[in-house]
Amino acid sequence: MQTIFIFAGLGLFAGVLLTVFSKLFEVKTDERIEAVAAVLPGINCGACGYAGCADYAESAVGGAPVNLCKPGGQDAANEIGKILGVSAGEVVAQTAIVRCSGDGSATTAKFTYSGVQSCRAANRFYSGSESCSYGCLAYGDCVKVCPEKAISITDALAKIDRKRCVGCGICVRECPNEIIALRPLGYDYDVLCVSRDVGKIVRASCKAGCIGCKLCEKACPAGAIKVTDNLAQIDYAKCTSCGLCADKCPAKVIKKCV
Repeated sequence: MQTIFIFAGLGLFAGVLLTVFSKLFEVKTDERIEAVAAVLPGINCGACGYAGCADYAESAVGGAPVNLCKPGGQDAANEIGKILGVSAGEVVAQTAIVRCSGDGSATTAKFTYSGVQSCRAANRFYSGSESCSYGCLAYGDCVKVCPEKAISITDALAKIDRKRCVGCGICVRECPNEIIALRPLGYDYDVLCVSRDVGKIVRASCKAGCIGCKLCEKACPAGAIKVTDNLAQIDYAKCTSCGLCADKCPAKVIKKCV
């Protein structure tokens, strides 16, 4: 019986010690971190440059800019600014865009692919089954990762609903052909092609590809579009969204994205 009391006493003594030490060495958590984290969307997309929303919340409290969350937008930045007592600054809203016009009628099949129904898997097998190796593989890897359900596959081509897209960029990282990119809102026109092949080769593989003719470059009054390595590219710092490049494009790969 005496042994039982001794062990009970030791257990009680150890419990008291643990309680004392936990209080002495307790790491104080800044309550603002939880408050900031609650404002963030919680999709952990990494668009802010941090590992996730919790990491960004801690960094924001530590002095990082409060306007880095693209999905949260200006509202989130303003709220975080209020919590931390700092100026929010401007959030440049973005949207994802699929830089490909090669739908089911624009390309032809090189072979019948029956492997794993994934863009990454298909891309490893001769760069996909379609005649254009640069375009959308249409197996929906981007659809599966989009937290806002903003992407769908229509006529063998990924489509993005700009009203739902929050510019998180998860789909950009998922696309093996790197045809999805983020663009600032307010600039409506884009070159929906990424092929850098010469015009003759492009025409042979896709009816809707950029042929590098430079008619768009000549038509742009702001000097915002240039053809480099057989591909037209828009400088959004100069673009006024006038649409003249789209009007002049014979391949119709420069389009207004709505």
